[in-house]
Amino acid sequence: MHHALLGLAENPALTSELIDQLITAAATDADVAEAVACRADLSRVQVAALARLEGAAIRLAHEGRLTADDVDPVAQPQIALALLGERSGRPGWGRLLAADPLAETREKLAACPGLPHDVLQTLSADPDVRVAAELALWAPADIAGELAAHPHADVRRSVAANEATPAMVLASLLTGDGLSPARSCTVCDREPVPFVHDPHCERSNCSLPPGASCDGSHESTVGDIQQMALQNPAAPVEAAVGFAGHPSTLMRVALAARTDLPAQVYEQLVEDPIPWVRATLADNPSISENLVRTLATDRGHDVQRRLAHHPDLPLDVLSGIAASAGIGSVLLPRIASASGSEVAALAASANPAVRMLLAQRRDLPPEIRDALADDLDAKVVSSIAPHPGLSEAQLRAMLTRHGTRVLAKVAANPDATATLLQDLAQHRPPARKAFREIARHPSATAVALLACLADRQARPLAARHPALPPSAIVELLDDEDWQVVEAAAANPSLPLAAMRELIP
Repeated sequence: MHHALLGLAENPALTSELIDQLITAAATDADVAEAVACRADLSRVQVAALARLEGAAIRLAHEGRLTADDVDPVAQPQIALALLGERSGRPGWGRLLAADPLAETREKLAACPGLPHDVLQTLSADPDVRVAAELALWAPADIAGELAAHPHADVRRSVAANEATPAMVLASLLTGDGLSPARSCTVCDREPVPFVHDPHCERSNCSLPPGASCDGSHESTVGDIQQMALQNPAAPVEAAVGFAGHPSTLMRVALAARTDLPAQVYEQLVEDPIPWVRATLADNPSISENLVRTLATDRGHDVQRRLAHHPDLPLDVLSGIAASAGIGSVLLPRIASASGSEVAALAASANPAVRMLLAQRRDLPPEIRDALADDLDAKVVSSIAPHPGLSEAQLRAMLTRHGTRVLAKVAANPDATATLLQDLAQHRPPARKAFREIARHPSATAVALLACLADRQARPLAARHPALPPSAIVELLDDEDWQVVEAAAANPSLPLAAMRELIP
């Protein structure tokens, strides 16, 4: 019943009377209450009824359906926090909640934007490290700068990730200069030092990350601080470049992703022995064309695939790596930005992998789209098949030439007719992926959808489709798969009588 009610809660055909009944039933089911709270057609009375249920009220607050006048921050602190998170609360609430005895409440408050400065100061001095660490992630520059000297290393790690942290402070976190050493970290809070956490730790209640260690210098957390700072675009490049030869792969990967490094640092990183570093460098938009061409010959794991996503990749380089890079069916940035003349050249390429990548665009000129639809290579045709504007005759011609290899992509075409989709659903041999595309297609017929029910993955999609016969929808309410039950209950074609029966 739970999953049926969850589906029913989002059913667009639910009447106001049934919504009222569902709200009453949701008083004992927080998940259902939250699902109902997401509806856009709630009346003010229904919103008020849901506001008495904490989970639903929090959802309503995030959706902008509650105001500060609707909330008592003393009796409903979690709802008040939700409004503060949306900048819809009152400033005085922050002062009240900063004194809440529950650290969890203060931690959530620390993540709220726009808090008064005195509240920020109170939270920064909170005795619970979790509160200060959460604040450090979002604090303005002055508070972040103060928290960089916090005695707990976990707070400093959050400061390092905060893009509002001043550049000079980030430099100190990277180099250690100008800051006194941290006095504690999560590792030495929990374990006697020296301690190295076993990557295969079998303790069920242990939350330390694999390899976390502390010998009194909090080394693993200090490493995390440096990594966070390297990933922070506000960190000064002068402090970052010294990590190009760092023994930690994680540091060099973080550095390789930065777009503000001197050319000589990129040249050093392109020679890195670890493919992960070179792969991270490969799609960095700031590397030179010479480095792009160097990486095009790199057969290290994932290097060429990442290079294919470089926004300024020369098209001749793309042609050279298209077949070997394992790019898959994705629209690459360089293909998306190709000019009209470049599109024509790509369409005329002798390399079918290049034509396949071009066919991922959905705004091709009709003559190029039609030429690719007639391509002799099945992968090219499969790539172009979902392109809007193709006629039923063209889609059927694809099937005649290439059969099941293109069937699923033909089914995904937005202009596929109801007749064509019905024929695809009854195709022999069947193409399982096609059933999923048919089941979500707005033009699918009842006959096609009934055929889709035979496929396990397509079954929930078909159960949600409004063209499915009402009798079949009702039967699916008893399905053994909860996803199917939830989808059937959400189907707007579900008879009202069946909706009523679902509500206890």
